[in-house]
Amino acid sequence: MKRILITGATGHIGSEVLASLCKSPQDLEIVAAVRNVEAAEQQFQPSSQLTFQVFDFEKPDTFSQAFQGVDSLFLLRPPQLADVDRYFKPLLEAAKTSGIQQVVFLSVQGVETSNMIPHYKIEALIKNLGFQYVFVRPGYFMQNLTSTLLPEILKTQTITLPAGQAKFNWVDVKNIGEAVAVLIKAFDLYKNRGYDITGSENLSFQAVTHQMTIILNKPYRFKSINPIRFYFKKRKDGLTTGFALVMTLLHFLPRFQKEPEISNNFFKLTGKKPTTLVAFINREQHIFNKT
Repeated sequence: MKRILITGATGHIGSEVLASLCKSPQDLEIVAAVRNVEAAEQQFQPSSQLTFQVFDFEKPDTFSQAFQGVDSLFLLRPPQLADVDRYFKPLLEAAKTSGIQQVVFLSVQGVETSNMIPHYKIEALIKNLGFQYVFVRPGYFMQNLTSTLLPEILKTQTITLPAGQAKFNWVDVKNIGEAVAVLIKAFDLYKNRGYDITGSENLSFQAVTHQMTIILNKPYRFKSINPIRFYFKKRKDGLTTGFALVMTLLHFLPRFQKEPEISNNFFKLTGKKPTTLVAFINREQHIFNKT
């Protein structure tokens, strides 16, 4: 039986990957890598396929036990961890030493031309260490509206970013989880390639706040600011240096890049159409209407 370790298992992406993997019986043992096993067990529905293992990106002494007997690793980058040499090089070297052969890495769309972001370096590291790999390159998460950007949205009905008029491809994390599950289960069919997983719409933040205003019946607005000012604003808000820098780059660099390409990989992998932004906002109204 193939044994796969899912990092970031309690987060947005990891939990959706687990949910999709556990939906149907298969010859696969799924291990959720978590910092707190007891809390994680309460979060997920019991499943004979699913077990839990203590794992912490910032504690290398948890790596060897978590990697024991693992055939394939689903790896993502926690947003606060940007130093590839400090966190991901020892992690991937430990995985290689433990006998892991396959890595499915959650990267980002456009990584090939964005060598300033950590995802570019992690992809290169995976290749250089000789892993078989699948690089999942999604568009911009719709769930950023209900997580990272939510405090400001709830407080002032505003989104402030250094994004200007740039268009982003909006993709539902649930769709990413569904696609990743297929790529994990049929790894040999897709290995050693990168796959863009996108939604069906490229929209600026101005267009997004316009849709929110219509659907939620409240006035939302987008405010674009200088990237340096944004960086120091995020540092003042308590973000780490690495997190603030990556967040700045991810929202500023698209101003100088071509509009994202819309891929049909999600449909090819799942046979389903991706979630639209309108459907997402309607689905998550209860979050935006919190007081």
